[in-house]
Amino acid sequence: MAIKLIDWKKWLRVARPSKSPAVLTARHIYIIPTRYGLFFAVILIAMLTGSINYSLSLGFVLTFLLAGMGVVAMLHTWRNLAHLVITSRRIDPVFAGEDAIFEIMVKEDKQRPRYSIGAHFNEIIPTYADIGASSETSLKLALPAKKRGWLNPGRITFFTEFPLGLFHAWSYVELDCRCLVYPHPASQSVPIPSTPDQGAAGSLDARTGDDDFAGHRQYQLGDSPKRVDWKASSREQGILTKLFQGEAQSILWLDWESLPGIDSEQRIQQLTRWIIDAHADRQPYGLRIPKHEFPPNTGEDHYAACLQALALLEIV
Repeated sequence: MAIKLIDWKKWLRVARPSKSPAVLTARHIYIIPTRYGLFFAVILIAMLTGSINYSLSLGFVLTFLLAGMGVVAMLHTWRNLAHLVITSRRIDPVFAGEDAIFEIMVKEDKQRPRYSIGAHFNEIIPTYADIGASSETSLKLALPAKKRGWLNPGRITFFTEFPLGLFHAWSYVELDCRCLVYPHPASQSVPIPSTPDQGAAGSLDARTGDDDFAGHRQYQLGDSPKRVDWKASSREQGILTKLFQGEAQSILWLDWESLPGIDSEQRIQQLTRWIIDAHADRQPYGLRIPKHEFPPNTGEDHYAACLQALALLEIV
């Protein structure tokens, strides 16, 4: 007959992470004495021993007064962390090698202020904040983004040692949040090679030019001062830029196959550098990578879509 082993996790309160939004309930808060708390306990034992040996009434009073203060401090340390509501906000993408900033919102809804609430990832320097009664505070936690792709931060440790530092109370939270890490761009950009098809890198698409006036658009940073319609601007119509038919505009194709002879990660880093440079120059560009093709375009959405595709590209 097989002996059924006792599941010790059912008998002990093993720390389990909570999902977002997380509430630090009583059962998921843990508390132990700090080294100062242990030293304080040793002093109390010594005072109690001396009071017993010498029958010191005042010694008993002082000993039990300090012991009661320690018990009250333990309760307040636990209450300082209990019932906080933890959520996360949208995480902005970063490039590999930078720090991902996770913005964590800590809400207090029990109408009592909380002091010296700390939070950190594993082995990361903690961040502290005070939270007013019935209010919400933001904690920004930094985590190194070492490689491209999705960065899952894992569990966050919330802790406090308020008010006297005699006890350390903590709880674990694992929020449903992650950060997109773009590839690290190449340190130096090599020239973009030409491709034989129409609209390839360096080719020209003659659609607009200096022949005929075609209208106005709002001024954008980087527009030539010669194209600004100063007369229209003087009539308080805003700063407008003139548009002409027949202007030659370069369209770039950033092609995976145009980078032979280097490994896949180096190709990704070089394509990332080209995207950053083209976006900074406001030049339309397209991207061709395995299983994905993005037509030539400009703008923040196109920029983010191309970088995301490179960040999540799986190389077989």
